[in-house]
Amino acid sequence: MMLVISIVMGIVPLVGIAWTIVTGTVTTVDGLFMSLILLSLSAVFFLNAFWELRDRGALAFLNKKKAAAEVTPKVTTKVTTNVAPKATANLTPVSKDAAPKESES
Repeated sequence: MMLVISIVMGIVPLVGIAWTIVTGTVTTVDGLFMSLILLSLSAVFFLNAFWELRDRGALAFLNKKKAAAEVTPKVTTKVTTNVAPKATANLTPVSKDAAPKESES
């Protein structure tokens, strides 16, 4: 329902622009600004209709590159093994001070 309303409300401003052209007021400043405002309104409603169609999946033909990329198999070069890394016991903590400490003897 929202799609139909958006399309109708997108067409109505275009009819208003046609009316300003037919009456000859498009050459005045008021007619020019009226045409710009009506074109903006029409663009907003048609953009909403486009988003509705995209969300419904009606514009799937526009995504040919994405669909072709999903169909082709992806080659992986990563080799995985089931060997667990060796655990070492009795690890000495690494000190941040690299110089050896002097002993008091």
